[in-house]
Amino acid sequence: MKRNVLIVVALVLVAVGIYVAQDRLQTASASTAEAPIFEVDPFWPNPLPDHMVLGSAVGVGVDSRDHVFIVHRGNLTERTEGGADADPPIGECCRAAPPVLEFDPEGNLVNAWGGPSESGEYVWPSSNHGISIDHMDNVWIGGNGGNDTHILKFSRDGQFLASYGEPEAGPGPDSRSTTRFNRVAKIAFDAEANEAYLADGYGGRRVSVLDASTGEFKRYWGAYGNEPDDARTPPYDPDAPLIQQFRTPVHCADPARDDHVYVCDRPNNRIQVFRKDGTFVNEVQLAPRTLGDGSTWDVAFSRDPEQEYMYVADGKNMKVYVMDRLNLEVLTSFGDGGRQPGLFFAVHSIATDSQGNIYTTETYEGKRVQKFIYRGVGPVNAMDQGAPWPNRIGAPQ
Repeated sequence: MKRNVLIVVALVLVAVGIYVAQDRLQTASASTAEAPIFEVDPFWPNPLPDHMVLGSAVGVGVDSRDHVFIVHRGNLTERTEGGADADPPIGECCRAAPPVLEFDPEGNLVNAWGGPSESGEYVWPSSNHGISIDHMDNVWIGGNGGNDTHILKFSRDGQFLASYGEPEAGPGPDSRSTTRFNRVAKIAFDAEANEAYLADGYGGRRVSVLDASTGEFKRYWGAYGNEPDDARTPPYDPDAPLIQQFRTPVHCADPARDDHVYVCDRPNNRIQVFRKDGTFVNEVQLAPRTLGDGSTWDVAFSRDPEQEYMYVADGKNMKVYVMDRLNLEVLTSFGDGGRQPGLFFAVHSIATDSQGNIYTTETYEGKRVQKFIYRGVGPVNAMDQGAPWPNRIGAPQ
């Protein structure tokens, strides 16, 4: 009997030893993983002048000077709407800021413009959506309103340059049209080829590519490189096979330097990767059981020459994924739902500057822009970091 007890104890000790060894190996393996580290800057940007406040912020871009441009909708709540603009004013605060705001790297507001043309030379989108800065520092704006079938291009000072696509043309989406677009969500650029890539969009189910100087339509494609089809699709089912078409909205289409294009198929919770000619390469799903708005809202790349990392905004789950761009592997994430710095309410758009810092905007009731300071590459201490507050995630000092 005593011998049997000793055998059992020995076996238990061996099992515990194996478990501890495996746990240590897993911990050691996790500690060897590295990823970019960020800290939220709770004081960026500086307060807006003249009692201006933001509505739903639906786009962010960075120019060659690291000036940050955002676009928002100015949709205020009843308690602030018309306060300072009423006649007579009902209070000192607040008024909606102009649709486009430009901040310098220190967070100072240096310019504000946008909205309907007083002279009628262009049609402002009924619901502006997305702002991007091309390799010549021109500012491009899309729209996801019901009749927003065009895009606009301005100088960085807000001077109108061009309108591409037929505004308010056609009764519905047409993902095979070469004359109009389909409620474009975002525009991105291939500087070397001088091309603009359109996530096309809230009505259509395709990526469209234009000449960035002339707006000439060059090519388009759908999911898996298929011919896009505008037929209605059944609701997303996480247990069903992935469908062969994009769902609406197609929310981003960003070319990297190495001939890859990353497309946000938002309601399918997936990012599809293509060659720049539309050849399908790969795909990955993020948080695949997410319903409703989906998980893949926008992408931005790290600023190293290889663009080793990709950052993905997940507005439904209120976080930003840090990924290995080529392997499509999630290394870590930061953020969570909330109002405090480093948290999100519907993180919608994301961009990086030349220093590797990240900027995000939040739509719906989020209504703000945030800056996350790049602190180099270091060990991954947690897969879900929460709010990346200073000194809370092991950032180097």
